[in-house]
Amino acid sequence: MGNCHSHSYSLSEGSQQLPKGDTSPSTAVRPLSHPSGSGQPEAHQPAKAREHQRFDVDRDVKKLNKACKGMGTDEATIIDVLSSRTSNERQQIKQKYRTTYGKDLEEVLKSELSGNFRKAALALLALPSEYSARQLQKAMKGLGTDEAVLIEILCTRTNQVRGKKSHELYDPGDSPRQHSAKANRDEGDNVDKDLAGQDAKDLYDAGEGRWGTDELAFNEVLAKRSYKQLRATFEAYQIFIGRDIEEAIEAETSGDLQKAYLTLVRCARDQEGYFADRLYKATKGAGTDEETLIHIFVTRAQVDLQGIKAKFREKYQKSLSDLVRSDTSGDFQKLLLALLG
Repeated sequence: MGNCHSHSYSLSEGSQQLPKGDTSPSTAVRPLSHPSGSGQPEAHQPAKAREHQRFDVDRDVKKLNKACKGMGTDEATIIDVLSSRTSNERQQIKQKYRTTYGKDLEEVLKSELSGNFRKAALALLALPSEYSARQLQKAMKGLGTDEAVLIEILCTRTNQVRGKKSHELYDPGDSPRQHSAKANRDEGDNVDKDLAGQDAKDLYDAGEGRWGTDELAFNEVLAKRSYKQLRATFEAYQIFIGRDIEEAIEAETSGDLQKAYLTLVRCARDQEGYFADRLYKATKGAGTDEETLIHIFVTRAQVDLQGIKAKFREKYQKSLSDLVRSDTSGDFQKLLLALLG
């Protein structure tokens, strides 16, 4: 553990002020990554969902019904309709299909499609919050718990997309890790530099500045502050301590708690980069993690998939489309490529 000195601290615009009495950081201060190349951390705000200009619910319903009638299935039409509509438009299609033909579109597609193509198509028909809830239930079903899925969903989604399901899962006996995942994050754009300095000190006092780790204090900051506020806090931590916050988390925590905290930090710093890394790891080595591909493509399609696509090329010197072509096949591949645009 480090020794915390009782220093005053302030974070001023464009400066790196050290605690009074210090002349240099204890270690080299590692700069934040600035994915936009502008010298400032990139703002990761969800893209505004906009209605498709040529959306005609009656026409789409008829096209889907025709695609599923007869001896064969017209997968190309299904791909075209599902990939070119917003989530809200797909909800209208579902409702119109039910009232027009007296059948649930999901059930029709379940019977007509198969494999990963079916999984992806059905995921697109669900509301984002419904899809996340189903993934959470699946992750906790059976003998074991898929901690990776829980961490990814609960630590990276907006309050609205996570929906009420995460709160329904709340239990007074939850571990600090579970509490951190269920907290409601401030999603505002304001940055309070005084608060950033105080939070940085609180994080130090809860981790490196004591024996053991006060997990609830970490939760209070990492799970509740806005991403912009957290970026200011991480900068303050580097200045105040002279150490990167990720290094502190790796030194002070372990296991799933560490994974959850690092996910929160990396998403705050560069959410598109985080998902680009997840896609790369899903296809690295023997076999492809199709569930991760589906999960990211479906949940980020209306949020920042185009940004993830650009970030992937920047980080790995290959296009995300080429990755999809090399690691998937058939109609599943065609649907992912259609979502990429």
